[in-house]
Amino acid sequence: MSSYDDSADGAGPAPEEANSPARVGTVVWGLTVVALAALLIISRLGIVALNGTYVLIGLMIGAGAALIIGGLLSARRRDNNPTTGKS
Repeated sequence: MSSYDDSADGAGPAPEEANSPARVGTVVWGLTVVALAALLIISRLGIVALNGTYVLIGLMIGAGAALIIGGLLSARRRDNNPTTGKS
């Protein structure tokens, strides 16, 4: 017996679609990191004096709200797809 399985002739499960939309969490956390980096650069240049605690609290509130809203919209979009009647 070997651990090699040569039954992968294309009849197995299909890979994920290449054009699937980006996940909400990935987009929100990416935007959070970019916003934090931009605020750090602005504060280091001396353009604006920022309080780090308030900035962090604001970013976390915004990211949390975006994750909740994005998740609700994603679930709503998923529920609108027609069902095939199979379970």
